[in-house]
Amino acid sequence: MNKSFIYDFIKKHKLAVLSTSTPENKPEAALIGIAITRDLEIVFDTVKTSRKYFNLMRNPQVAVVIGWDNETTIQYEGRAVELNEPGSEIYKEIYFEAFHDGRHRATTWPDIVHFKIQPRWIRYSNYNEPLTIEELTF
Repeated sequence: MNKSFIYDFIKKHKLAVLSTSTPENKPEAALIGIAITRDLEIVFDTVKTSRKYFNLMRNPQVAVVIGWDNETTIQYEGRAVELNEPGSEIYKEIYFEAFHDGRHRATTWPDIVHFKIQPRWIRYSNYNEPLTIEELTF
């Protein structure tokens, strides 16, 4: 398994489950639409009124699960960064490429923001024969 394999796997999926922590350190999960960069950074959007946004502002450490069909998944842990700095437009373009309606949302939805998640640890699991479980650490 290498970065190219992981990129190809994630690129095939449009949805993931994002886990964050509340101020009381309780888990919270949300379904998000995702895009992926060649550096395996996940890009997604949300609104500033969402629970996930509040959680991310307090604690940017997240976990993500991608894929579940045929007992094959990616577990992904990393740090979420809001894309509000100069130069972050390239990440938004990657997201808009995956979600064509994302560009419209970005201009019409109040309080919409974009994030990228920088990977720290990725685990690929395929529970079919032959069983394959491999990890990458960044």
